[in-house]
Amino acid sequence: MDTRRDLYLIAYDVRNPRRLSKIHRFLTGFKVGGQKSVFEIWATTAELRHIRAQLEAILTADEDRIHILALDPRMKPRCFGRAATFGQDRFIIV
Repeated sequence: MDTRRDLYLIAYDVRNPRRLSKIHRFLTGFKVGGQKSVFEIWATTAELRHIRAQLEAILTADEDRIHILALDPRMKPRCFGRAATFGQDRFIIV
């Protein structure tokens, strides 16, 4: 079982307010940072498969867009303004 977590950025543009609310609520359970329609999440391979499956079940492909981007862990975050990055070495998702 792969327990290594990688950092992903999930951005979405959802047309229907009900689908938007469902996707927002679902992703809030995984996020460690972000705002409005862009979330940072740490996920294992299995969790990412689950996230993708759930998002595909909610969205309407011809109206909505969701981007899942894997971020390079070697990259140093550069935050500007009030932006902040997740600063913990370890955490637990309950």
